[in-house]
Parts: sequence; structure tokens; C-alpha cells
Amino acid sequence: MKRFDKPILIYFWTFSIFILFSFSVNAQKNSSIIKTKLTNLVVDTIVKDITIPFGMDFLPDGRMLVTDRSNGKIWLVNPGTKTKASLKNVPTVFDESQAGMMDILCHPDYEKNGWIYFSYADKKDGLNGTVVERAKLKGNELVSREKIFSTHPFFTNGAHYGGRLMLKGGYLFITIGERYALKDSAQLLGNDLGKLIRIKDDGTIPTDNPFVHTAGARPEIWSYGHRNPQGLTFHPQTGDLWENEHGPKGGDEINIIQPGKNYGWPVITYGVDYSGEPVGAGITEKEGLEQPVKYFKPSIGPSGMVFYTGDKIPSWKGNLFIGALALTHLNRLVIKDNKVIEEERIFEDKKWRVRSVKQGPDGFLYIGVDGGMVMRIRPSK
Repeated sequence: MKRFDKPILIYFWTFSIFILFSFSVNAQKNSSIIKTKLTNLVVDTIVKDITIPFGMDFLPDGRMLVTDRSNGKIWLVNPGTKTKASLKNVPTVFDESQAGMMDILCHPDYEKNGWIYFSYADKKDGLNGTVVERAKLKGNELVSREKIFSTHPFFTNGAHYGGRLMLKGGYLFITIGERYALKDSAQLLGNDLGKLIRIKDDGTIPTDNPFVHTAGARPEIWSYGHRNPQGLTFHPQTGDLWENEHGPKGGDEINIIQPGKNYGWPVITYGVDYSGEPVGAGITEKEGLEQPVKYFKPSIGPSGMVFYTGDKIPSWKGNLFIGALALTHLNRLVIKDNKVIEEERIFEDKKWRVRSVKQGPDGFLYIGVDGGMVMRIRPSK
């Protein structure tokens, strides 16, 4: 075998080092390292082409269920292979304007009972509203479907449906918007609009709900005076139920929900009407009406939210994360004694409308971004 001359060897090793360096630089570019206050992040795209990924949850085997509000589909996503398949036997939804397929949750005892819960906009006799079904997953198909909740009343327009779901202790919590044109309904107990609903996980009404024995009140109501609630989660230490909702022009709120309480809309708000005129009397406080933990002015357009409890990003443990649609970022809030003491706005330069945020069983955060992406957030190495 012919030996290489020294100049050729030098050229060979120089070229190899150049290739390795180029590969490393390109890999670093492709990994999109993002600097934040406490840690550097890498964002991995799991799947694309889910136009409005409104809701996300994880099956025990690590696969994801992701809803697409825009076309009424529910996707079964495999984060390992980065593939997705559309579920069969999904209900036909009303998907105009802000309507469509909304949130999705697996029952906390899914491995025992197999129940999956999802909310969507349904249409009947020219009217529409938020409904909730539960079903089981068999292969790639929903089976044993049951409709367990339907908003009273349905209405004509396509705005402010709410639709967020949370399950705990055998109870299902559902957010319902006031449908925009019916804002005064949020103060009336004879309808579900502008309310937080609490039912049992089989759809029956708990006997200890606050208005069960109030004449003329809907017995499923848990709290009222809400505008368009788009985020719902439980505090991991206190067990309190936290909610966020859109204000009008300004005045987005984060609230800690207590049964039977009135959260003020449209009597009090920190926002103004879209015309610039005051809402109602233009007041921000009134006796007997709850104040928010935090309000945003200007509006960030809050959406899905979750408290981070994982160990993969230790500096974020206990922080509250909220998707922001209007101001296009992931909102990180540091909470102490039920007060916000620090705020960080992540991914502002990306201009991502963060619709949903969920902690995965792997301890990482996952976000759904309008325009078609589900992504995993992890610390850079």
C-alpha cells in the first residue's frame, strides 16, 4: 500500500476538522439555542401542520392527543417518531370564527377506565355552543362516545366559547365564555355563559355545588362573572384552581377560583371597550366582586397554562406558564403567596402565537403554536 505524503496527510486532517466544525456549527444553528433569564433552551419541533393546536394531553405510553380547532380533528401524535395520525369517529364540529375542536384531557385514572374528555362547538337549529364528550380510544378510533355536558343556552355568533377542561378528584371543570354579544349574561345565574362549570366525571351534578339550591340558578355553575376563560390549571401545592381569561382592550386576568364567587365581568374590568370607551361604569373594583391575582394591560391574549413541576429545568420549578396569543410569547410567572413577583416573556422574537402549553411525562414543557407546530422545550447541553 502506498504511503501518503506528509502534505496530503496535513490536507486530509485539515479538511476533516473543517467538516466536523461545519457540522457542529450547523447543528447548533438547527437546534435554535434560545437564551432566557435563567437557562438556555432548545426547541424541538415534534409535528407540523396542526393549524390551531388548542388542546394537548399525554397518554400513559407517552403519545399525545392534540386537537386542531380549525378543522375539528383530533391527532394522535408520537413524539418519539415525530409522526401523527388523525383519529376516526370524531364528532362533526361547528368550526366558524373562534369555534371548533377545543380542549382534550385523559382521565387521571385513564389506565383503569380509559376515558378521554374533549370539548368542541356544536351546532343545532341554527344556534351553537360548547359541549363536552367523553370517549375511549381503540386503535385509531374513538369508541363509546358519550355527550356529558351541553351549554345552556346556545347562541348565534362564533365568539367566546371558553372550552378549557380540568379533571381532579372525580370532578370535571369546564370554562364557558359569555359569547361576546351576551356579556351581561355573565352576571346571571340562569345560564352557563361567562361561567366556570363543575360536574362529576360522568356528567352528573355534584350536590355540593354552590348554587344547587338557588332558585332559578343552573346547578352546574361553580363561579361566574367571567369573560372568555382560556386557561385552567391546578396549583401543585395548594390545590387551588387557577384560571385566565381575555379582557376586552386590556384587562386580561389571572384568577384563583373559589366556589360561588363573582369575578366581576362586565361590572368591573381593567380593560376598555374596543372603541376605547369604558365598559359599563368604567370601574375596576366593587364590593363583593373578586380581584384578579394579576391583570395584563395591554392584553397579551392568554391561552393554555400550567404550573411546571418537572426536574428537567430546575430553575423553572413552581413557575406558572401561559401561552400568549396577542403578544406572541410564552409567559413565565414566578408566584409567591399567590402573588406574581416576577414575569418573563419567552420567544418574543419568534412571533409565535402560543395556544397551548403542557408538561410532558418526560418532564419537559410542550407548546402548541398557531400556524401548525407542536414543540418540545428542553435545556441546551
